[in-house]
Amino acid sequence: MFDEDIDDFGFVMNVSRLWAHQPETANHLFDVMSEAFRVSGLDFRHRGLLVLATASSLGDSYCSLAWGYKLARVDAGESAAAVLRGNDADLAPAEEAMVTWARKVVQDPNSTTPDDVQRLRDAGFTDSQIFAITTFVALRMAFSTVNDSLGARPDTDLVSLVPAAISESVTYGREPG
Repeated sequence: MFDEDIDDFGFVMNVSRLWAHQPETANHLFDVMSEAFRVSGLDFRHRGLLVLATASSLGDSYCSLAWGYKLARVDAGESAAAVLRGNDADLAPAEEAMVTWARKVVQDPNSTTPDDVQRLRDAGFTDSQIFAITTFVALRMAFSTVNDSLGARPDTDLVSLVPAAISESVTYGREPG
């Protein structure tokens, strides 16, 4: 875990120190998340948008900053900052439907309706993709819940890597430390 952090970020992340208590559990959780997402057939950008919609809806500053950084490396950060603020106006229609669904799943999964699912279908998603997206969001929620419950704080080193538009959009969750 620590070696991957150093390769990806140049330092060992606080969240890795937390999950070092049960690294195999972390590996299994990430394997399941990866499998759920792989089945969706979507790309890295879509994965990032889903994580950002999920994390910001939960008030998870850590994952918002970490994935804001990752997504900014492929699209300069404009989409990431907008999604973190809940502004989906510049997203493609399918992306907007997907992040709207993710937010609804996070905020109140019992409020989803057949019309919400149909909106995803109308945006071009198959039932298999909808299931995969929903499973991925739920697993991301589990990961964030562990991190947030046990006090994982975003790394100050991470914040220094994140474009200002992203860090300024994260006005919730734990302070860096």
